[in-house]
Amino acid sequence: MGPGDERSTVDDVVNAELVADSCVPADPVLSPDGRWVAFVVAAVGRAGEFPVSTLWISAVDGSAPARKLTVGSAEDSAPRWAPDSESIFFLSDRAERGTVQLHRIRVAGGEAEALTKWKSGISDHLPLADPELVAIVAPDEPTDEDERRANEKDDAWVWGERVRPSRLRLLDLGTGEIRTPAAFGDRHVVELAQRPDDGPLAALTWATPEVNLGPIEPRLHLFDPESGATRDLGPAGVEACSLAWWHAAGGWHLAYLAVTPPGLVGGYAVFDVTLSTGEHRNLTAGMNICPTELVQVGSGVPLALFADGLDTAVHRLDPAALRFGEVLCVKGFAKSLTVSRRGDVVAAVMSTCHEPKDVHAGSLPGPLTRVSDTSPELRGIRWGVQERLSYRASDGLALDGLLILPAGKSREDGPFPLVTLVHGGPDDRYADQLMLGWYPSGQWLATAGYAVFLPNPRGGLGHGHAFAVSVAGAVGTDEWTDLLTGIDLLIEDGVADADRLGIGGWSHGGFVAAWAVGQTDRFKAALMGAGISDWGMLAAAGELGPFEAALGGSTGWEGTGPHRHDTLSPISFASKIRTPVLIVHGECDTNVPVSQAEFFHRALRRFGVEHEYVVYPRENHPIRERNHQLDLLRRTRAWFDRWLGAT
Repeated sequence: MGPGDERSTVDDVVNAELVADSCVPADPVLSPDGRWVAFVVAAVGRAGEFPVSTLWISAVDGSAPARKLTVGSAEDSAPRWAPDSESIFFLSDRAERGTVQLHRIRVAGGEAEALTKWKSGISDHLPLADPELVAIVAPDEPTDEDERRANEKDDAWVWGERVRPSRLRLLDLGTGEIRTPAAFGDRHVVELAQRPDDGPLAALTWATPEVNLGPIEPRLHLFDPESGATRDLGPAGVEACSLAWWHAAGGWHLAYLAVTPPGLVGGYAVFDVTLSTGEHRNLTAGMNICPTELVQVGSGVPLALFADGLDTAVHRLDPAALRFGEVLCVKGFAKSLTVSRRGDVVAAVMSTCHEPKDVHAGSLPGPLTRVSDTSPELRGIRWGVQERLSYRASDGLALDGLLILPAGKSREDGPFPLVTLVHGGPDDRYADQLMLGWYPSGQWLATAGYAVFLPNPRGGLGHGHAFAVSVAGAVGTDEWTDLLTGIDLLIEDGVADADRLGIGGWSHGGFVAAWAVGQTDRFKAALMGAGISDWGMLAAAGELGPFEAALGGSTGWEGTGPHRHDTLSPISFASKIRTPVLIVHGECDTNVPVSQAEFFHRALRRFGVEHEYVVYPRENHPIRERNHQLDLLRRTRAWFDRWLGAT
């Protein structure tokens, strides 16, 4: 365990407004010539009815500062470069809020040009090598009958009827005509990638737009924009994504990410399809790190981003060995990797322990340079010192995590009230980045006087497939003892006050918090954010039902029981709970329906447990509205203050 690097010395106040109003970059994309990187900037909290985001551009070599391309009056997103690097295609709802259309803007300046007026909106786009063509993905436009039904509210929803998959369409920039090839039948198109030699498109499709069924059996296809010819490449792995073409002596290959077989839990692997034979092979089998993104590089071999413990690494495929090798280590967090056509320049969104997320870019093998400054106000804060932790579970498994000390304090000032915040997923992780967000985050509590433990128990990313798959049908078991081991070590080290322990988290982290208070009364307060109380009910009603069943171990329709999911559900232990619990949830959550929170609330009420139950109207799984984020941040601090009392 070593101390972090505390570089900031200005003791500014970290209030809820600072968090919700800070801006973050997303979706960086390098120009084909490697000179420019375009990216999107948006505030953390949404102030109005619709999201607002702005398109920016920056010179990779630092010769020109980042500048706005759009004014930020609508949601501008998904920038994609034209092949000549002179203009950018992007999606925007500026004409009609909530309905996204394709636009183009010149890098040299000027107004954006609307390219489509598709009534149902555009869901994705890909500029093609032919400068007069753009592939777009969109559902069918509503018919007169559809509009009549909507206007008259004659709109009963019948499962399997009036399904509107997103289809591949081709936009002719010269004429403005959109044509829909007879490709892939009624399958739902989710991703496209063009072969780098201006050849066919690879398409990833689902049988249905439903997210609880579509990702289970995806298929791969080829489509030739010139001839209209299609070829079915057969099934792909579960949750396939991140298509990338590459060429070897034997011909063309298509690589992609998918869940490591044979189950639905266990992190991603990189799969390769040899187009001449149709053979699929796992290129990351046996690796003790986890691929998270795959990026196509001209006609060269692809790059991949890997979660590597508390850090992130860029790897390049060795075409001879068919294995990945590291070309750049990023200390901390990185996502949204993008690469130039030649493969010599990369960019990504990055963050370190006391530096907020920003776009970094440069030539391989690095280092990369920050080319954006989206939240400069966060650099004036004296954050809590963030330490890397390394320890072993009770069965000897190597674990890692982070400890954030109260701002302005050192270990010698302990012991402190300790809040353990558990990450979501469980296929997620804590990288060594600035821990600040709308959810109950590490620095939000550390700047209020708490020590915060951010563990990476088994089930998460960064340590290979075996580590990630260990929670399948076993959530709340070994991952729970992993957490306790870390907490006990911090108590033993004099960091944590054993009489002032709290626990919380969002999504899967909310489940663990609810699980914890049913297993022990060591915690004086808990926060269950969008958490799971009953795995059987989640498998039946959540949008990712099959995946939840794989985590919980069973479903309710497997006979009269007893069921595995009952032994792993916090609701089964509600009668044992004595710890005060703050329950918070989005009213319109489709991932973890609000019934999960309602069930837990009713159980706590039945057994007389002190708790608060808060539902945020209009919110889905993440909390997006600014006022709701402000309430959540303040309410979280107040809850732990009430029961733990920060120093």
